[in-house]
Amino acid sequence: MRIRFAGFGGQGIVLSGLIIGAAAGLEGKNVVQNQSYGSSARGGSCTSEVSISATEIYELEPEEFDILCAMSQESYDSFSNQLVEGGHLFIDPSLVKIKEGDQERYKIYSLPVTDMAQKRFNNKMVANVIMLGLINSVLKVVKKEHIQEKIGQYVPAKTIDLNLEALDCGYN
Repeated sequence: MRIRFAGFGGQGIVLSGLIIGAAAGLEGKNVVQNQSYGSSARGGSCTSEVSISATEIYELEPEEFDILCAMSQESYDSFSNQLVEGGHLFIDPSLVKIKEGDQERYKIYSLPVTDMAQKRFNNKMVANVIMLGLINSVLKVVKKEHIQEKIGQYVPAKTIDLNLEALDCGYN
């Protein structure tokens, strides 16, 4: 399974990749995780790629992805062509508008995670974790308890409960 999280700095794009990759590692899966971001980290272009497999992984940076989580229009425009035919596209519709014809090419999951994060938690910073919950509830990439464990490891201690609630929000 090849996953690309893409958006802009400050959305937790890299954190999403770290969490799901580390959770897969807990399950004994082979994992490769890469990340890149523009020179202005907050607000610049940002990606995190994660490959998860039961067998050896030989590609450090895949040319195609099975899952694309696009959290900005720029990331969708730049990377949707690298999503395999029939691949899973996750978007925040308040930030991304789908091109005509993509509804037939991909399985599209649309959830206004940024608005949900602001309205429900008064904190846009958990939009990525809501999206992570949605992705994993749909595709069962890893066990939920492993994501919960890695959230506890990777987010600041004072925000663990908030992020766990956001994960549940995405699952529901």
